[in-house]
Amino acid sequence: MVIGITHFTDPGCPWAYSAWPAHTTLRWRYGEQLRWTLVMVGLTEDAGQYAARGYTPTRSAIGYERFRRFGMPFQITPKARLSATSPACRAIVATRLTAPALEETALRVLQFAQFTTTGTLDDPGTLRSALAGVERLDADAVVGRIDDSEVVAAYESDRARARAAAGSPTEFQGRAANTDGAVRYTAPSLVFDGPDGQRLEAGGFQPIEAYDVVIANLDPTLERRPPAGDPVEVLSAFPYALTTAEVAAVMTEHLGVPDVPAVEAALISATGEGHVGRRPAGDGSLWSLARDPQHLA
Repeated sequence: MVIGITHFTDPGCPWAYSAWPAHTTLRWRYGEQLRWTLVMVGLTEDAGQYAARGYTPTRSAIGYERFRRFGMPFQITPKARLSATSPACRAIVATRLTAPALEETALRVLQFAQFTTTGTLDDPGTLRSALAGVERLDADAVVGRIDDSEVVAAYESDRARARAAAGSPTEFQGRAANTDGAVRYTAPSLVFDGPDGQRLEAGGFQPIEAYDVVIANLDPTLERRPPAGDPVEVLSAFPYALTTAEVAAVMTEHLGVPDVPAVEAALISATGEGHVGRRPAGDGSLWSLARDPQHLA
């Protein structure tokens, strides 16, 4: 059986970015038994929307401190300017229409561009440079399509789906938002559709335990993979490089506390033995199998 997951997200949201350890653990535990569908929230169409709310590049960089506890790497040099997230969202939609199997990886590399570099998400050069790291993806073609009518229409459809949270369990729990006239799902809300038509929501940022409870109630017949015992085993299960926090999360027992220092030491040892490759990312690392030519997100 397969459980469908609608993932409301945006490459400019630090909460969505910080959810990767939990989401990576979900993918490890349940694999192909989960069918993921990305929906772009489209947080801002114009950088002025952030400025009107009092944001500045410096304030944003300082604000990343509150997210470090979740383990994902950040760079804290203020960007040259604020930027809208719409162009990056449309680049992800363009990837969906061009090479759907690479859509999730496109989301990841654009998130890493946002949170571990000084690039801006409305700069074509930033988009092109980040997407160039996705193997088999024509970054120039994708960026060249972000204003195409087909892409814009699909993006607007995503935005409409994201702005249909009024009266939902997500709104009830206080995990929805209304920043542009409609109650919307916040990133990274997950909506789960079970095999018998049952729908459950885990709105906004949630711990892995919340997702696990939802899945257990939707279909207790699924196979549930136990925590990994070796970091190299974790890296071999994913088509993209992982952060230390993601590897540690996958290796953690239920309700346990990830031992990030121990996992990082194991990854360093595996790198020294030639099994793993490392690339710096912000104030952290991205790890992948040494034989994998794609040492990117």
